[in-house]
Amino acid sequence: MFIIQIASECAPVAKVGGLADVVFGLSRELEIRGNAVEIILPKYDVARYDTIYALQEVWRDLAVPWGGGAVHCTVHFGFVHGRKCFFIDPHSREHFFNRRAFYGHHDDDLRFAFFCKAALEFMLKSNKRPEIIHCHDWQTGLVPVLLYELYAAAGLGHCRVCYTLHNLKHQGVTGPHVLHASGLGRPEYFLHPDRLGDPFRPGAVNLMKGGIVYSNFVTTVSPTYAHEIRHTDQNFGLGHTLYIHQNKFGGVLNGVDYDVWNPETDRHLPARYSAAEPANKYECKRALRRRLLLRDEFRPIVAFIGRLDPQKGLHLLRHALFRCIHGGAQFVLLGSSPDPAIQRDFERLKWEINDNPDSHLELRYDEDLAHLIYAGADLFLVPSQFEPCGLTQMIAMKYGTPPIVRATGGLADTVFDVDFDPRPFAERNGFVFHDFNPQGLDSALLRAIGLWHNDPGRFRELMLNAMRCDYSWNHPGRHYLAIYDYIRHK
Repeated sequence: MFIIQIASECAPVAKVGGLADVVFGLSRELEIRGNAVEIILPKYDVARYDTIYALQEVWRDLAVPWGGGAVHCTVHFGFVHGRKCFFIDPHSREHFFNRRAFYGHHDDDLRFAFFCKAALEFMLKSNKRPEIIHCHDWQTGLVPVLLYELYAAAGLGHCRVCYTLHNLKHQGVTGPHVLHASGLGRPEYFLHPDRLGDPFRPGAVNLMKGGIVYSNFVTTVSPTYAHEIRHTDQNFGLGHTLYIHQNKFGGVLNGVDYDVWNPETDRHLPARYSAAEPANKYECKRALRRRLLLRDEFRPIVAFIGRLDPQKGLHLLRHALFRCIHGGAQFVLLGSSPDPAIQRDFERLKWEINDNPDSHLELRYDEDLAHLIYAGADLFLVPSQFEPCGLTQMIAMKYGTPPIVRATGGLADTVFDVDFDPRPFAERNGFVFHDFNPQGLDSALLRAIGLWHNDPGRFRELMLNAMRCDYSWNHPGRHYLAIYDYIRHK
């Protein structure tokens, strides 16, 4: 099959969150299975150009109809760790992708609507005719709308679209100006409740809703999240739309790229280890303590890595920090917040506990340190309010660091409680709590710290159980190929 992924991110060249890892990891798995895969991305000025091999200009003057005129683009091609990537560089006075940031601008709606149009225009003009176009999140929600309203009749009529929802909190709600700029026009037609009209804001265009309505199949990133966004307020207003389109909707759990996240081969670690020979994990723990100036004492290290966003349970992270340092454990956090107020709050917290030898807050992202934390920590905390899939808990398990998670979304699909899950003990791999409050967190955190101190043999078995879990792209790759095959023959 010939598959084109259209996305706003792809690791490591343009990465903000898990979306980037999914686009790269799924593309690699599809190629391993014998498919031709290409990825179309914006050419950001903040992209990691050091990760692109043989970057070259392949289309000098792509004229993209826009706003009653045309924006001229250059298209570049290069390999990102073996993946074939095209980068669209618009020469517009708005400088769409030369903003020193991936997201967060007042005109993000127009920036990514233009990207959708430019991607399809490039496919049309360069005679690319994929069987499957796979789009991701609200930033590419306009692709299937443009495809079936404009580009199918122009020569892309046989393409089928799979659309993946990574997080319904962000839907790309905008105004009819996007319709006019992109050449769709007819706001009275597209604002109809059965098309792009936002369910709760009269006169507003919902780009994610458009992707759901016009795609041939819609996926989200875990089976539990698929249920939650159909039946709880986690759909942020799109529950009715998902209900109407339930016959083309399902959850496929994301995978982890074990070429990147694997303690047996990880070049970031001072010593490598495996489930068969796990002893060197303790050398990684010693290295982590030396790097972060934690005291070397008989205590487990509890870690968190991630974006500091309210979704992640920030009040529970603060609670866990003090519960650990006053309750026989150490606490390490790596992450930052796009919200300046939250960042300042954690900077104050860092200052408050700065002299404590059992805690360290690193308020930025550091890839090298992330690998060392996954390997050197004993327990990994993910206390999310909601979590569509989550990759950190799956990565932590590969490194023998049992996760402590709240039972939501993909966390519920991947972590099975050591004490209460009905599965055989060999299939249990962590600690789970349900209530999104400090008492709920304590019900799992204190059991985890207690098991580490009081029953090291059982804790070691739990650690090895976690390492043996297979959350590679092997299984989701098969699921996506089945979906692609289904829609291309429909």
